[in-house]
Amino acid sequence: MPSDRASRRRPAWAGRNYTVLTGATVVTSLGGSGALIAAAFAVLESGGDGGDVGLVAASRTLPLVLFLLVGGALADRLPRHRVMVAANTLSCLSQAAFAVLVLAGEPRLWQMMLLAALGGTGQAFFSPAAEGMLMSSVEGEQAGRAFAVYRMAMHGAGLGGAALGGAMVAAAGPGWVLAADAVAFAGAAALRTLLDVSHLPARAPGGGLLADLRDGWREFSGRPWLWGIVVQFSIANAVVGAAEAVYGPLVARDHLGGAGPWGLALACFGAGTVAGALLMTRWKPRRLLLAGTLGVFPLALPAAALAVPVPVGALCGVLFLTGVTLEIFGVSWMTALHQEIPEEKLSRISAYDWFGSIAMVPLATALAGPSESAFGRAASLWGCAVLVLLVTAAVLLVPDVRDLRRRTAPVTGRGADAAKGSADAERPLGGLG
Repeated sequence: MPSDRASRRRPAWAGRNYTVLTGATVVTSLGGSGALIAAAFAVLESGGDGGDVGLVAASRTLPLVLFLLVGGALADRLPRHRVMVAANTLSCLSQAAFAVLVLAGEPRLWQMMLLAALGGTGQAFFSPAAEGMLMSSVEGEQAGRAFAVYRMAMHGAGLGGAALGGAMVAAAGPGWVLAADAVAFAGAAALRTLLDVSHLPARAPGGGLLADLRDGWREFSGRPWLWGIVVQFSIANAVVGAAEAVYGPLVARDHLGGAGPWGLALACFGAGTVAGALLMTRWKPRRLLLAGTLGVFPLALPAAALAVPVPVGALCGVLFLTGVTLEIFGVSWMTALHQEIPEEKLSRISAYDWFGSIAMVPLATALAGPSESAFGRAASLWGCAVLVLLVTAAVLLVPDVRDLRRRTAPVTGRGADAAKGSADAERPLGGLG
């Protein structure tokens, strides 16, 4: 049968659910990357300015922050694939309405902000469910390779989607790109209805959503390596986001030749993430979090390069290298979560991870302008680079970050103490993670 031949062509670790999840992610990454460009140009073509573009972007981020924890608890309570399909459906409808408004004439700013907020709400419920579903779709020593291939497909599709979306915006206008993204969400939702959850253990009845959130917090706060790295990235993501969103375009305008060279540099970062994921399909560092955290130090380089500023070619090289090393962290982090977190709590932990990682980004972006006025652009960028180095060095003081070992046996215990004991059993004498 065709399905049997297809399964024989796939690696042993690429089961049906993993394949469906990867395919659906490629579809949404192709559409979503172009839609980010299209949304910005839709605002500008309707008479808005840079501040209006920021308002629409913030309208998407705010509900993402507000609803992430609820989305994580819900995904651990309900079948995750149903949460994913419902979230994709909401995103499809919001993008379709956005496309209709843009194609019909001049959309109002409040309308675009409302539709962006609906899309952010869908993302808040989708992301924890999707991460939990992905981690439960693989097992054993090939989990790291599976995550690397998944991320390589996601980043590659995002890179291609950004290029295709930019060309479509120029050729046909932003409305049609938004419509294509709505179709992509519909297709991804249809694919995700094919996910098989019959092998997953039934969810035990709990004490309610608040009790689930408290249980997730105990799981999160009981693991120093987990909350330590989330705190690290809450600061690192904030300052890097400010450097990329605010200072990068300004440096490009004043010193690098405008938007074209800046877009090329960002494309090099995307290519670096693809190359890093490819590297991680072959390399399996034993000390997962140590290798991953060492890969975060180069995240300070782009801000430093913009502070100088270096020529376009050097900036492209810096961003490519940063993409490679950051992907080493990304795959190592997913592998650590997969082996240390009980399956029934994956989505809640993912929600706390997402929440901590993005909560400070809007604040840092808002403070970027006042910081430039007070200290100057170069000093602000050097400050971003130094903060990345400091928080990354600080998290290496956590013993579990330095010593956590890769394992092949899944966590069988429940709760932070059981998982920690499982990790302790893998430590060498005198040695974590």
